[in-house]
Amino acid sequence: MCHVIVTCRSMLWTLLSIVVAFAELIAFMSADWLIGKAKPSNSEDVDNRTGGSQEPYHPTLGIYGRCTRISHMQLSRRDTLCGPYAESFSEIASGFWQATAIFLAVGIMILCAVAFVSVFTMCVQSIMKKSIFNVCGLLQGIAGLFLILGLILYPAGWGCQKAISYCGPYASAYKLGDCSLGWAFYTAIGGTILTFICAVFSAQAEIATSSDKVQEEIEEGKNLICLL
Repeated sequence: MCHVIVTCRSMLWTLLSIVVAFAELIAFMSADWLIGKAKPSNSEDVDNRTGGSQEPYHPTLGIYGRCTRISHMQLSRRDTLCGPYAESFSEIASGFWQATAIFLAVGIMILCAVAFVSVFTMCVQSIMKKSIFNVCGLLQGIAGLFLILGLILYPAGWGCQKAISYCGPYASAYKLGDCSLGWAFYTAIGGTILTFICAVFSAQAEIATSSDKVQEEIEEGKNLICLL
């Protein structure tokens, strides 16, 4: 018989697992890993409201994508175009970024699988006589290691030609040159830290769902158990 067990700690772990998976996925897909040096507006680009030139803009570069501004024939009309610069895996700008993409993708897939499974932990608390929370916590720890490897290798690719075109000639491995780090990189770091927090917190979720109070509720014949 399925017993639906909901506790504060198990629900918090489930929510954090889902948030971490989405945060890492969004960061990976974003082009805002590097913010390039400011590029001046064309002399023909005039702001109709002020009559002056528009402010310089900063193109952004991701692991496999980029955002840049395209000027049109009409005055003051400029669109920001975002999309992948690499049509295939081999076209990613640096071998280090290719390795980063692999490690991050593996870590994110594990996190997404755990996030999916975590939704069902309210009803299923064990699998093959092993706590599903402990199994998921172990997988989150492994995912965190993949994420760390990817984030360590990523700055090694700052010396590639693509990064130099955005960050200037002084850009090199682990040196940003004229670029700055974008929100996607910081989100990936924050998500990695939360991944390990989730891995540790899974043990608390397992303790909460197997406590004496829960067992007493089960012995009383309750199928829906909600505890603080």
